[in-house]
Amino acid sequence: APDVPAARCTASINSSAWFNARYNMAMGPLLTGRAQELSSDVVQWWLTLQGAPSGIQIQPIIQQLFTVLRAPAGGMWDPSHCRTCAVVGNSGRLKGSGHGLRIDTHDWVLRMNRAKVAGFELDVGMKTTHHFMYPESAVNLGPGVHLILVPFKPLDLQWVTSAFTTGELTRTYVRVKQFIKADRNKVLILSPAFLKYIHDNWTQRHGRYPSTGFTALLFALHTCQQVSVFGFGADSEGNWHHYWEKNRWSGAFRRTRVHDADTEFSLIERLAAEGKILFYK
Repeated sequence: APDVPAARCTASINSSAWFNARYNMAMGPLLTGRAQELSSDVVQWWLTLQGAPSGIQIQPIIQQLFTVLRAPAGGMWDPSHCRTCAVVGNSGRLKGSGHGLRIDTHDWVLRMNRAKVAGFELDVGMKTTHHFMYPESAVNLGPGVHLILVPFKPLDLQWVTSAFTTGELTRTYVRVKQFIKADRNKVLILSPAFLKYIHDNWTQRHGRYPSTGFTALLFALHTCQQVSVFGFGADSEGNWHHYWEKNRWSGAFRRTRVHDADTEFSLIERLAAEGKILFYK
């Protein structure tokens, strides 16, 4: 195969008024465990997404979580290093794309939910450094991969605590994995404040809350100098399905109305047009 040149840092500061109006550099993507890091308006919004018992106290749940996980190290975001990142969505348009080698040249490769690599390497690559999930979409991870939890309710934080210790939590609104095979020292928790920032500044309150894929893309925009995006959007026939599914009409994503797929897709196209990401179709 012809050599695929490694993804290079083209992180231009090319000014885009559209981008600058939405992007907040000060917005940290991760929960750190610091006292009172979530404002009351963030908590109030977050508790409506998938519901929570009334009067629930968030702080003790977060404290408990960080007795099991280590707080994220600050040095992760050293901007002097040019970090190249591939955000790999699960769209059926990856089938036959041959993007695998190109994806694997990036420093970080971000995947999500039930993404499969085995058997699809030519199209999706083999490397994974960060895997975004929530309890209901959880999969076991190989060694050295960062599990990034996208929490849509307090129970999701409690699930992480449980899945690495007692396994006492076995269901949310469906049965979930009791234990998870993953490197506990590499687990990162996306901050509900970051989710609300995406909802307010980017999807601008279209849909109830952003999808895992769009959330991963924003995470990359906040942690990487060069972002390439693969596997987002419908396939060439307009179907919204996953690249590992045989049934092209099984795409639930478009139908759920929880996320606004069209809004998210047009934002991705706009980010590409503004030179902020490379979008491989």
